[in-house]
Order: sequence, then C-alpha cells, then structure tokens
Amino acid sequence: MPAKTKGFSLVIVESPAKARTISKFLGDGYVVEASIGHVRDLPRVAAEIPEKFKKEKWARLGVNVDADFEPLYVVPDDKRRQIKKLGDLVKDAEEIYLATDEDREGEAISWHLVETLQPKIPVRRLVFHEITKKAIQDALASPRNIDSNLVQAQETRRIIDRLYGYEVSPLLWYKVRPKLSAGRVQSVAVRLIVERERERIAFHNATYWDLLGTFLRSAGGAANKPFNAGLTHVGTPKIPSGKDFDSTTGKLFNPDACLLLDELAACALADRLKKCPATVKSVEEKPFTERPYAPFTTSTLQQEANRKFGYTAKTTMGLAQSLYENGYITYMRTDSTNLSTEAITAARKHIQREYGKDYLPDSPRVYATKVKNAQEAH
Repeated sequence: MPAKTKGFSLVIVESPAKARTISKFLGDGYVVEASIGHVRDLPRVAAEIPEKFKKEKWARLGVNVDADFEPLYVVPDDKRRQIKKLGDLVKDAEEIYLATDEDREGEAISWHLVETLQPKIPVRRLVFHEITKKAIQDALASPRNIDSNLVQAQETRRIIDRLYGYEVSPLLWYKVRPKLSAGRVQSVAVRLIVERERERIAFHNATYWDLLGTFLRSAGGAANKPFNAGLTHVGTPKIPSGKDFDSTTGKLFNPDACLLLDELAACALADRLKKCPATVKSVEEKPFTERPYAPFTTSTLQQEANRKFGYTAKTTMGLAQSLYENGYITYMRTDSTNLSTEAITAARKHIQREYGKDYLPDSPRVYATKVKNAQEAH
C-alpha cells in the first residue's frame, strides 16, 4: 500500500493478508505494509555467503563458532525487493510501528527490520493478541520497545537449529531419503525414534484369547435389544488382556492369577457356556457429567483436523494462518486454552439472542492450562 503524501505512520506486519485486514481499522494517516516474513536469516546456500567470509571454516554454518557463536545474517535475494519498498516508505514516514507477531519469531523480525532499514525516525513496537479494531487501538495507545530477551531467545534457537541441523540432516539423507531437514527438534525426534525402534526389536509378542457373549433378556418383547458382555474371570482366575503381559518378554506378569487360553481352550469354553443360563447378579449405575471440550491448542487442532478430515499438520496450519490473517481467530500457534474476553462476550450474546437464556451458562467457562510454560499471550 504505497503512501501518497508525507507525514504518515508506517505500520509493518508480517503478511500481506494481515496488512489488508489491519488497514481497515486504521485511518488515512497510516500506511500498512508487510515484511513478508523474515527479512534476514543465516545463509541458506553458499552463494548467499558474503565474499569476505567464504574462506572461513565456519562459513558453511553461517555461525562463527570461533567468536562466541556470532550469527552471520544476510538478506535473501527474494526479499531484496520488499526491503527496498519498505526503505522507500521509511523515507517519507514520520514514525514506524512494528506490528509483527508477539512471539520470538515476530520479535526477531521487528529487530531485523530495524537493523536492516536503519530508520532515523521513532520506532515503536505494537503488540496485540487478536486482530480486532479494539485490540489494534489499544496497542496503538500503549506501544513498547523491542524485547531484546525475546530476540536473543530466537537467535539462540536459530543457531542451535543450524549447528545441529547441518550435522544431522545429511544423516537423514543417507539413511531415510533426500531433502529432509533436521534441527534442534527433529534431532531429538530422531533419537526418540531410534530408542523406540530398539524397544520394538526387543519386543516379544504373546497370544491370548478371550470371549465376548451376546445376550437377550429372558422377558423378551419388542424393546429387548441384544447387548454384549466380555468374559473377565473363570472362577477366581481372570482372563488376561494386553496390559497383563510384559512387552519385553511376552510373559504374564502374574501367571498364577490369570487363566491363559489358547484357541482350542477358548472354543471349548465357549461351547460349555452356550449351554449354561446367564444371570445378572448386580447392576451398577455411575453418574457422570459431560462438559464441552476445551478450546483448541495447536496440538489438539492438528489432531482433530487429521482425525476428521485427514489433514496433515502443514495443511491445518496453513488454513489456521489464513483465518488469523483475516481476523477470524486470535492466533494459530498456542499452548494456552485462554479465550479472548471480547470473543466470549460476543458468543454469549449470540447464544442468548438465538437460543435463549436456558442455553447460556451463568458464567463463562474457564479452562486451566496444564502446560507450565504455555504461551498465554496467544
């Protein structure tokens, strides 16, 4: 969105879709433009390494392991055009608002923008947890500075990614398939897979049989529907299930307390039971309370999308990103089950208007986040 006159405030966000949404809430004195993600990063290929560093032993990593792991940042070729566009806008702007996401990556993008554009005008950091008019206005009323702690946290994660990834990834290419990448997370996942594979190799399978009976009430009648019941005991010994076996040896934990049936014994027992009358000795009722599921976290969203629609995590997050950028959800990555107060209020008003007070709880439900270090801001 190019500026027509000087004296405007430049707001920089991460994506063009988000820029379009936010621009609807701001007046003529603002120009909203996107950085289109990160504007600087460690070199991805040898061609991006500056000439003066190419002979250094650490140049391939993009991290100077001999000088306190100092990162080497470059502007990728595909971002130069956008950087020039932002630089031209900065020349005519009176102030800059950096409105990138409020997480480590977003904070780092804001810092990289300042380092790259080198503006001579005031720079302020905008933070909002949802893309609504009120949230944007509140953020403009209380801007802050760039959080150097978050920036350094992102730098550390990125450097560790590179140091691990450039050593582990070639192993994956050789052992699994080409073009796979591994970093600080994937390298640990590979270790978990190896440990799990060793457990699988050590595993001893075991065979056990049980019985399932189908019964009808002797009274009969049209409402007499069949029901199933599983055999749990024969006399005192119980019929074992999978949890009664040691997965490493394939043997029962407590063989004296279990009756282990093979196919012949199970069939013979079934024939005997068919000739015996079945009696219900007792009926036990257990009351239960069913509550709505907690709001989605990133993990539960991906699981449900895969279960119901067969979506991959990448597809799910792509859809969530689009919803976020268009103002329909507060954020697409979160460990927290917190909900926006504005969203809860709007939902409660809608329920009361459409369905009446009988369907509206007296107070909003609050779900406790179980993750100790959950990103509550999201």
